[in-house]
Amino acid sequence: MIERIEIRVVEMPVRLKRTFSSGSYDTGPAGQILGKPVFVRIFADGVIGNGQIRPISPGHFVADTVHSVVAAIREVYGPLLIGRKLSDLEATDELLTSRLASNPAARAVLDVAIYDALGKARGVPIHALIGGCSQAEIPLEWSVSLADDIETMIAEARRAVEEYGVKVLCLKAAGKGGWRRDVANFEAVRRAVGDDIVIGVDPNTGWTVAETVSAIAGFRPFNLGYLEQPVLRRDVHGMAEIRAKADGVPVMADESLFTIQDAAELAAARAVDVFCIKLYKVGGLSPARKIAAIAEANGIQLNCGGLAVASQFEAAASAHFCATVPAKRTFGAAEFIFGVGPMGADPLVADGAMSIHDGAVTVPMEPGLGLTLDEKALERMTLQMSVVEA
Repeated sequence: MIERIEIRVVEMPVRLKRTFSSGSYDTGPAGQILGKPVFVRIFADGVIGNGQIRPISPGHFVADTVHSVVAAIREVYGPLLIGRKLSDLEATDELLTSRLASNPAARAVLDVAIYDALGKARGVPIHALIGGCSQAEIPLEWSVSLADDIETMIAEARRAVEEYGVKVLCLKAAGKGGWRRDVANFEAVRRAVGDDIVIGVDPNTGWTVAETVSAIAGFRPFNLGYLEQPVLRRDVHGMAEIRAKADGVPVMADESLFTIQDAAELAAARAVDVFCIKLYKVGGLSPARKIAAIAEANGIQLNCGGLAVASQFEAAASAHFCATVPAKRTFGAAEFIFGVGPMGADPLVADGAMSIHDGAVTVPMEPGLGLTLDEKALERMTLQMSVVEA
């Protein structure tokens, strides 16, 4: 039974700023609450489950902020969870939805912490609770930020390939120079990293349908690997039109995919080839598995997104989800590379941290998330804490 929930806003060991068409990505200066991750601990009959999610707003397409996540858990979700069994996942989900719908980042961090506790209670890793391990090695993608200077983008791409062995890059697009500038950026990066690297493009909803079709033609000589969410979130018909004219280039939904209903709509419209699942966006591991089933039924492949900046806990949750998806149903590579090395060590992890080898990580095999929390570091890095108990 769940007895107590701690909700902490924690400091980050680094600050990350990135640029893309629909906004900025900024974890904020030291000491500022806005932009920081939420770390949740669930205490249940002698086991403690941990989860961490960084709400990425303001500045992008997800509405959740650190303040809304803390308030949702402290005021609504937390009190409803007290006294409930860890394993009553579906009943709990229905109860939480009946009281406060949506709020996917808050739901995700609770969901992950519950699974971590449940895995520890049963002595198995999370992936064993949600489908087993189909892939023990997870290849990683590197998302390259937009920059005014193409040399900056080239340097970032080279770092990913040469320092970490990454074999899949995703270039942010739809910047100030229009789609022609994006094609020029792509050509320059392609020449820098060679033909063996898969390179996709992500305009983050920054193009129109017409611009997208023109851009695809412009990319054709340089082997475009995939196209992620070129048009507005609700423009499902536009996505379908683009897919029909993409000449075999896979089209991926990101901003269009939040819920299982979104997944069903995209599948029915035959709008995309790939679903990009981000745990903070869809509400955690439980809904992610349902979206995966819709994808399987409709021949749609899965990509695992989310940067997980400097957070092994957020990255590990994504790794466990990725592990459950057979390789033939997986597209590209997982995006959580920024949580497993390039931003430095995660001070919250005392043991079990994942590391990159030849562009991939090994899925943790210890119970729960497979990570041992450094409790002293957690206390030191806590900026704000709330407690929910009976």
